[in-house]
Amino acid sequence: MPENAQPKRTTLDRFLSGLSEYIFQTKLGVADVQLVEYISELMLRFTRVDAIQRVRRDDGRPATEVFQLMCEAERRIGMARREVHRHIGDVTLFRSGMYPESVRGNAKGSPDQLLDYFHQGKRSYKIASTIEADEDRPPCDLLDRLSDQFELCAYGLREIRRAWEESGPADELIIS
Repeated sequence: MPENAQPKRTTLDRFLSGLSEYIFQTKLGVADVQLVEYISELMLRFTRVDAIQRVRRDDGRPATEVFQLMCEAERRIGMARREVHRHIGDVTLFRSGMYPESVRGNAKGSPDQLLDYFHQGKRSYKIASTIEADEDRPPCDLLDRLSDQFELCAYGLREIRRAWEESGPADELIIS
């Protein structure tokens, strides 16, 4: 692929990108292109379960609860710590926006039942924003904006879900 060539975008990618732009720019008045692009990429990334479960515990099993992810973040340093905190922000934002009914833990007795997802998401994005990143990572200022605008982004994701559900059956999308 030539250096400046764009990778081929799937139908799902274009759909999520267009819907994100419409909701954030038209309905919410958010003209932050970088933030909106991050939100649509987050949704696309999290269509794969392995992306949601990418952080592993010491025993090799995926850290699936926010509490487990917080414990893993405390064990890491440098870029690894930044990436786990960013992942906590992403998971809490995605769940609280797209699936707000699920933010109180996956099972009875789950430590996540006691967590405030908004607080943990904002906190994790803020921590991640203080750790300098490589060029190919999200910039610190974007993670800082995600922290500051966490509630607005979660609301935008809820609006995206609402628009998606109102648009008709998902099986009409052709993913190529």
